[in-house]
Amino acid sequence: MTTCVVTGGAGFIGCAVSASLAERFDRVVAMDNLHPQVHADQARPSGLDPRVELLRGDVTVASDWDRLLDDVTPDVIVHLAAETGTAQSLTEASRHGLVNVVGTTRMLDALATRDVRPRSILLTSSRAVYGEGAWRDRETGAITYPGQRSHAMLAAGQWEFPGLEPVPHSSRAVRPAPSSIYGSTKLCQENLVSAWCQSMGVASVLYRLQNVYGPGQSLTNPYTGIVPLFARIAKARQSIPVYEDGEIIRDFVFIDDVASAIVAGTGLGLSTANPFDIGSGGGTTILQLATWIADRYGAPAPHVTGAFRDGDVRSGVADIEAAQAALAWRPAVPVEHGIGLLCDWIDGSEQY
Repeated sequence: MTTCVVTGGAGFIGCAVSASLAERFDRVVAMDNLHPQVHADQARPSGLDPRVELLRGDVTVASDWDRLLDDVTPDVIVHLAAETGTAQSLTEASRHGLVNVVGTTRMLDALATRDVRPRSILLTSSRAVYGEGAWRDRETGAITYPGQRSHAMLAAGQWEFPGLEPVPHSSRAVRPAPSSIYGSTKLCQENLVSAWCQSMGVASVLYRLQNVYGPGQSLTNPYTGIVPLFARIAKARQSIPVYEDGEIIRDFVFIDDVASAIVAGTGLGLSTANPFDIGSGGGTTILQLATWIADRYGAPAPHVTGAFRDGDVRSGVADIEAAQAALAWRPAVPVEHGIGLLCDWIDGSEQY
């Protein structure tokens, strides 16, 4: 009998992957604290496959791990539980550190104490670990790491580094340099899981996710999705405000594509040399995104505000070549189509 434990398993990604995991494993147990920022009604989400058992527990609480491991010996752990949000992490650093870092060490300690060795642990990390990442000199092609854009730089409207262009995120070529508390905690998670697994003979499978979106995401959590926010404004027939000069670039990857990548990763039995970058493989400007949504709802054209958020990066696009090769996986949903599917779901949602 094969068993999979999914931390944060009642969340957006956990629900999306639940049916596929239930098909692959004999038993799937989701551990989730049903945090009110995500689960306003504190109830089992309808999107969680009925074959999945839900244990209400907090990854930061040792006794909750004891309750879980009293009943479950996992073959695979999918570690999704995390606090998210670049801006939120600047004012709630302790909360992010507690859940993302201590929550991970609680898991590892609980496994070690009971001498439980899963076949693998799959961790969903984030593109945030790269920070501003690597940039290329437009004339010489030389790679440089300019570091975080400072408050003074952004306040002066200097959105990019002169003479440089951003390089796609690849764990094989771009070193991590987080520019947010959130990104720092996610990189720590990677190091913790990798070090523990290597010492314990457990395979570690690390994913760095780009901007995940799609039906099922929280419409009440302001830190997990720009599309619901833009849709709310456009449905009110108002102009969507766009930060900086509108040319911030993000790699929006549809939830079904992320779910299929996770399922593929649960089949890996060996640690991989580098984390996998999971995204669509292409970039979309925030102005382009806002324009699509405004057009859908017949709202006025978006307007560029020049406002900014400290800690935001200018560009984030995944190089997905390694993930495609190792996982026999490829994203299937083009971003403009996926945005339409999400808006369809938003329009029919009782949350909205």
